[in-house]
Amino acid sequence: MASTEDMMMFAIYAKDILVGYSALELGDPPMGVAFGKFVAADAYGEIQHDCQTNHGDQSGLALSVKTPAGGLVPCAGVAILDYSNHVEDGEPAYVEATVLGIPYALYGELFPEHVARYEQRFSGS
Repeated sequence: MASTEDMMMFAIYAKDILVGYSALELGDPPMGVAFGKFVAADAYGEIQHDCQTNHGDQSGLALSVKTPAGGLVPCAGVAILDYSNHVEDGEPAYVEATVLGIPYALYGELFPEHVARYEQRFSGS
């Protein structure tokens, strides 16, 4: 798998404020889910506590995701799951961005590598 530096980065917003990026390098195509390591922007500090303590309903943050070209990705929801306050000494902090319910046709356009990996699992090759 390519490093996140080599991948396209999607921008994550809280309302109209850029809070971070993710390559959304992993996914579940049939469910329309893409997720990956979250890289914080400067404004992430404004919502970090909510992302650490509320993994159930982040709708109040009005999270959205934009493609590397700047187009809004239609979806059922976006979440930032921040586990950085649960790490043991010496462990790296982990924060994940998850995008749920991306329409199937668009999912295939944005994440052809996810679809290819999924299909390969069931092709017998």
